[in-house]
Amino acid sequence: MKFSESHLRLVWYVLATLLAVFTYFYGLDSQHIPKNGDEYPYEQITRLTADSGRLLPLQSQLDNMRNTKPPLLFWQGIASTDWGQDWTLWHLRYPSVIYTLLTALMAFLLGWKLSRQLETGFVAALAFLAFFNTYKYGRPFLTNPPEVFWIFLPFFSLLYWRPAAFDSRYLAPLLLGVAIGIGLLYKSFALLLPVGLALSWWYLHHRNYRLADFLAKDALKLTAIAVVSLAIFGLWFFLDPDPQAIWKEFVVGENIGKFDPQGDGYLSKLLWGGSSIWNLALASVSNAGLLAFPVLALFFVTYKRRNQLSEAEKLLWIWVFTLFLVFSLPSQRSGRYVLAAMPALAVLCALNWHRISRKAFVVSLVVAGGIIATLAYFSLRLQHEMVGFHLYPMAHWVLLAGTVSLTLLAIFVPKFTRLSVNVVAILMMLFLASFLRPFDGPLGNYSARIQQYAKGKEVRVPCNFRAHDERYRFILPGADIQGYRDDTGLSTTELAARYPLLAVQLPLNETGCANCKIIGQRLDIRGRHNSREIKEMLMGKVFENLFVREMLIETAGAGQNLAPHPADAGCR
Repeated sequence: MKFSESHLRLVWYVLATLLAVFTYFYGLDSQHIPKNGDEYPYEQITRLTADSGRLLPLQSQLDNMRNTKPPLLFWQGIASTDWGQDWTLWHLRYPSVIYTLLTALMAFLLGWKLSRQLETGFVAALAFLAFFNTYKYGRPFLTNPPEVFWIFLPFFSLLYWRPAAFDSRYLAPLLLGVAIGIGLLYKSFALLLPVGLALSWWYLHHRNYRLADFLAKDALKLTAIAVVSLAIFGLWFFLDPDPQAIWKEFVVGENIGKFDPQGDGYLSKLLWGGSSIWNLALASVSNAGLLAFPVLALFFVTYKRRNQLSEAEKLLWIWVFTLFLVFSLPSQRSGRYVLAAMPALAVLCALNWHRISRKAFVVSLVVAGGIIATLAYFSLRLQHEMVGFHLYPMAHWVLLAGTVSLTLLAIFVPKFTRLSVNVVAILMMLFLASFLRPFDGPLGNYSARIQQYAKGKEVRVPCNFRAHDERYRFILPGADIQGYRDDTGLSTTELAARYPLLAVQLPLNETGCANCKIIGQRLDIRGRHNSREIKEMLMGKVFENLFVREMLIETAGAGQNLAPHPADAGCR
C-alpha cells in the first residue's frame, strides 16, 4: 500500500500530538517545572483545608491569604489527592494537564471546523501546546488551566455551533452561564466583565450591529447568562460559614485592591514599569514563547488583510482585544490575565499559517537552537562538576541529537519549516524537562534513611517567597517543616546557632560550617535571586548562581538564649 504525502503528513501530526501529550505529563511530579510561585500557597490552603475535614471555610497559615481564590481549585486538589491521602505533586497537578489538553482539543476542533482542513486543526492544537506559557501555567497546580478552559468554552461553543448557538433562546444561554459560573468559581467574579463584554460584542456582531435587533433578541439571553454564572459563584458565600471574611479578603482585598496603584499614581503605573499597558500589549506575543515571532507576524498579516477577514476570525479577534481592553484597567497588569486569549490566537495562527512569512518561523527556530545549545552546555558542565555520578542517561543525548537535527532541517529546508516549528518548540520543552530530571532523582532528594531521620522533628528550611516551605513537605514527608528567611544576611554558622536542624543552600564549591553535623545533602536549583546574584549572572556567572548544594545539618544546643530575628518570621 502506497502512502500519499497527505497521509504521511497526517501520521506526522498524530505523532506530534502524542509527543505533546507525553511532554505535558513528563516530569509532572518535579519540584522544578516551569511554574508560578502561587502554587505554594495554593498547596498550603488545599492541605490545611483537607486536614480540617471540611470543604469550607478554606484554611491557611498566611496572613490575608485564606480566601485568596474561590474554593473550586482547592476542592479539585482535595479530590485528586483523596483528601490529602495521596499528597504528591503528580496528584495535585494532573487535573491541570487534563484541562490544558481539553483546551487544545477545542483549538483542534475549531481549526478543523473553520478551515475544513484536518491539518489546520492539528496546527491549532500544536501551536497552543507549543506556546511556552501554556506549558508554564498549564501544568502546575494553578487556577489558569481550568480558568482558560471554562472561560474559552462559551466562545468555542458559539463559534463551533454557529448560528444555532447564537439563536438558541434557552438551552445555550443556560449552558453558557453554567460554564462561565464554574470559571468564576475557579478564579473570580471579575472575569464576568471581559466575558460579558465579549459575549455582548459577539451577539451584536451576529446581528450586524443592528442595536434594536440585539436588544430585542439577545439582551435577555445575556442577562440570563450573567445571573446564572453569578448564582454559581454566589454558592461560595452561601456555603461558607464566614461570608464576611470572603468579602473582606477576596472581594475587597484580592479584586478591588487590584486598582490600588500602591504608592505610584495610576497614570504613572499605566505608562511605565512592569505593570504598564505596553507590557500587557506585548503579553499575547510573549506568552507564545518561541512562537512569539509567528504570533507577532500574525498581527501584521491580519492588519494587511483586515478587509478580507472571515466572520470567525473577526469574532476571535474581538475576544483577544476585549481581554486586553478590560485587563488594562486595573493597576496590576500581568500577562497571565490574558492567557485565555491564547487558544483563540492558536486558531488564528493556524488559519493563517500559510500566510505568515517563513522568516518568522526561521527566527523562532534559530532562537530554539540557541536555547537548546545553552541547555546542552549546562548538561555537560553539570556532569563535569558532579564527579562520580552519572546524571544523564543516553536518552537525554539522543533527544538532544534529534531536536538539533529537526531544528537544522526546518531552518534549511523550506518544506519542513512550517511543518516542524511547533514540534521543535515542544521538543525543547521536553529537553528542558529532561535536563531538570536529575534534580528530582537520588541526587536531588534526601534518601529514605534521612527522610526517616527527619520524620517528626522540626526542620527549618530556607524560603524567600510566601509558603515556599510547602515544597519541603514533599522532600521531607512527615517532618515538622518551619521556614526561615534566607535573605536576611545570616551566615551558615549563624543560622546553625539558631536552629538545631535546618537545611541550608550553598554554592557547589562550599562545604557548610565547621561545627555542624551534616545529616544529608542534595542538588538543587536556586530561584528568586537577589540583586547581587542577578548582577553576577549577567556578568557570566550563571552556573555558579543557578545550581546549589543543599545540606541538612544538625547542631547541638542551637537556639538557646537567642533574641528574635527577622529570619524567624518564616515564609509569610
